[in-house]
Amino acid sequence: MSDYYKSEHLANFAKIADGQKELGQAFFSYYGKVFEDGALTAREKSLIALAVAHAVQCPYCIDAYSKDAQEKGADFEQMTEALHVAVAIRGGASLVHGMQMKMHVEESGM
Repeated sequence: MSDYYKSEHLANFAKIADGQKELGQAFFSYYGKVFEDGALTAREKSLIALAVAHAVQCPYCIDAYSKDAQEKGADFEQMTEALHVAVAIRGGASLVHGMQMKMHVEESGM
């Protein structure tokens, strides 16, 4: 599994559009717009992307946004804090689904 994710895939990401140019161009245009400064700075968006990358467990995104966040001025402490936000949300989402279990246990009379 160690070679399942290849770092060169990230560098060649845009080539995924080769199979459907119009959709690829639309995606990459949208993607670029999303990460421009707006109500949030590009740096803030990069930290969000880094946290989401960990939540969805995408090694390509973790690589890309670790570098991008640093390039946009984020330090290790900020990046780690963003990671902990993702951990808290992901953990909380798992935990709150325990209410389903609790409901089933209560309904069965345990």
